[in-house]
Amino acid sequence: MSIAMSEHTTRAFDSDLRELTSMLAEMGGHTEKQIIEAIEALSKRDPNHGKRVISADAALDALQREIEQKAISTIATRQPMAVDLREIVAILRIANDLERIGDLAKNIGKRVIGISGENVPRKAMRGVRSMATLVLRQLQDVLNAFAAKDSAIALGAWNRDEEIDSIYTSLFREVLTYMMEDPGMMGFGIHLLFCAKNIERMGDHTTNIAEAVYFMVEGKPLADERRKADGTSVLSIAFNA
Repeated sequence: MSIAMSEHTTRAFDSDLRELTSMLAEMGGHTEKQIIEAIEALSKRDPNHGKRVISADAALDALQREIEQKAISTIATRQPMAVDLREIVAILRIANDLERIGDLAKNIGKRVIGISGENVPRKAMRGVRSMATLVLRQLQDVLNAFAAKDSAIALGAWNRDEEIDSIYTSLFREVLTYMMEDPGMMGFGIHLLFCAKNIERMGDHTTNIAEAVYFMVEGKPLADERRKADGTSVLSIAFNA
């Protein structure tokens, strides 16, 4: 390959990568908004707000498909190697996790429709909002880690997932107590627990993104096994209590 051809290929790849990075940033911003809107709908028990969250998920799905198609085309035509290939693969992995976070926000929107008009214990709702705030911070950190190619930021976010799990476990026990003391809260309680579980799963997807960023930068996977503080299971308790 001539020097001119090599330089052209490099410039073309850099252009593709900038486009993919821009698309991923757009998808990340949309995902953050979906989380915020889903928690707002849940806080207000507003079914119309919940429906808007459900409808907005289509845009995330479309972005994920566009990124996937562009990434595959770039790999096929540019044949990137080493760190360049890792960056494309990381973008694919991150887009997939962002799409899954969007699905979880949509699930919360669906639950809101089922609990509209219900009275929510303030302490339980504070716990849900605290979880969501931590997830948003983690998501912002891992996206910033990708943009800055900073494995230390990614590792810090990865290690904080245990805090989200801990709040989820505490919230789970609290809502379960409400349900046992007042059987009339059973339906609402199950909806709220599934919402909390969706938020906890969002945290898991942010740690997946952190792992993708770490591998992209360092060229090796995180060696430590992720710690999980969540010792509960919504389904096992709901159906076996």
